[in-house]
Amino acid sequence: MATLGSLEGFQPVSLQQEGDEQPCETDHLSVEEGDPAKDSVPRSMSRVSSVTESRLYPNPYHWPFVSRKFFVTRPGAIETAMEDLKGRIAETSEETIQGFWLLTEIDHWNNEKERILLLTDRTLLICKYDFIMLSCVQLQRIPLSAIDPICLGKFVFPRMSLDKRQGEGLRIYWGSPAEQSLLSRWNPWSTQVPYATFTEHPVKYTSDKFLGICKLSGFVSKLVPAVQNAHNNSTGSSRRKSLMVLTEPILIETYAGLMSFIGNRNLLGYSLARGSIGF
Repeated sequence: MATLGSLEGFQPVSLQQEGDEQPCETDHLSVEEGDPAKDSVPRSMSRVSSVTESRLYPNPYHWPFVSRKFFVTRPGAIETAMEDLKGRIAETSEETIQGFWLLTEIDHWNNEKERILLLTDRTLLICKYDFIMLSCVQLQRIPLSAIDPICLGKFVFPRMSLDKRQGEGLRIYWGSPAEQSLLSRWNPWSTQVPYATFTEHPVKYTSDKFLGICKLSGFVSKLVPAVQNAHNNSTGSSRRKSLMVLTEPILIETYAGLMSFIGNRNLLGYSLARGSIGF
């Protein structure tokens, strides 16, 4: 029978084969239970942990049974929404659609909301879409010539805030925050906020299709030149010199955050399968 001393030359190896899915975090748990005297294992685990912790919030949903809870991932749901919104735009205007994205909006009270964004040659449209009933609930139109500045950066909160989030995002201004009234600032349901904040949708990594339409960098690469072009073509008092694209922290001014804590943990801002209710 082999003794423990004869096994000292063996090292743990990965059993992952080519073409396999990304490794689960639990695959590394067995390595942690090895010999604590070996320095190579703890160092490798510390690197894995740092990569895991650096992911954008909300965390990607790699598992199929989790991603299927989102109605947007159901077959044909996102395609139906695209055709529906294309028809609405064709009926109300003659604008040309330049892009279509699925992102998460973060309101001024730190609540997450599932949103579809459409970019035309003159307008940015932010749509609240019901993926359960497959219908547009709300459509907000923002002229591209009114957008300035655009901010990219990490989320920051007041020091005394109790509900904070990690990660990075995008904030689009079409008015001055100084002109925002005190009532709208402290009203969680206010629609008179002169900016919108976005981050990546949690279903980004479920498939290549969603990877393309949920990527924040892809949206920014189309938005910035479209806004600059709209500024150059604008006339009169609305004409702006140039678009400012800033890289700075994005402040979300919430303190207690009880509403966002409950809503974001339960994904209340998404069209989600909640399971059976009753007996």
